Amino acid sequence: MIIPVGITNQLTAEGKKNLYDAAAKYEGELKKAGVRVKVDYRENYTPGWKFNHWEVKGVPVRLELGPKDLEKGAVVACRRDTLEKTSLALATLPAEVDGLLERIQAAMYAKAKKERDEHLKIVYKWDEFVPVLNSKNIVMIPWCQQTPCEDDIKDRSAKASAEAVDEKAPSMGAKTLCIPFEQPGDATQHTCVGCGKPAKSFTLFGRSY
Repeated sequence: MIIPVGITNQLTAEGKKNLYDAAAKYEGELKKAGVRVKVDYRENYTPGWKFNHWEVKGVPVRLELGPKDLEKGAVVACRRDTLEKTSLALATLPAEVDGLLERIQAAMYAKAKKERDEHLKIVYKWDEFVPVLNSKNIVMIPWCQQTPCEDDIKDRSAKASAEAVDEKAPSMGAKTLCIPFEQPGDATQHTCVGCGKPAKSFTLFGRSY
């Protein structure tokens, strides 16, 4: 999102036109490079209001373009994920924005993966299943891949949570999330945590909140 800034009473009509023309120019360059972009030309809102509005909307990068930025040949970019501000060269803006978006995606992926990995636990016994689940984790277990067993795990985990001493413990049961492509071992060497039958795969179970 490109947001024109620095529009004050001291800015001449020509200066304002030059700013808007520049915003349209860089919008076109970014679109040509495959970046989804818009310019917020609305004059009945302050720049600060627009900043907040587009952050709430989830726009990953905000470009603050003002008359002084045009003079310097650079634009201020603000990342939504960290609120970090950096200066991008207008001469190479499409490449600069593309690189910034790649860095944002990589950082967000790394953060999400770290949090996921920290809350992924492998369990081999039913007695451990619900306590680990109640600790806000997703649980990987050897599983037989049978629907009746899945239904039973959902019902039993819901009842066990309802009987927990902690009244704040979630009461919904666990359901299958996926069978990971990367298995932590040979599941067929284990029995199903749910029913005790031969397991076919390690499968992720978790709650939907």
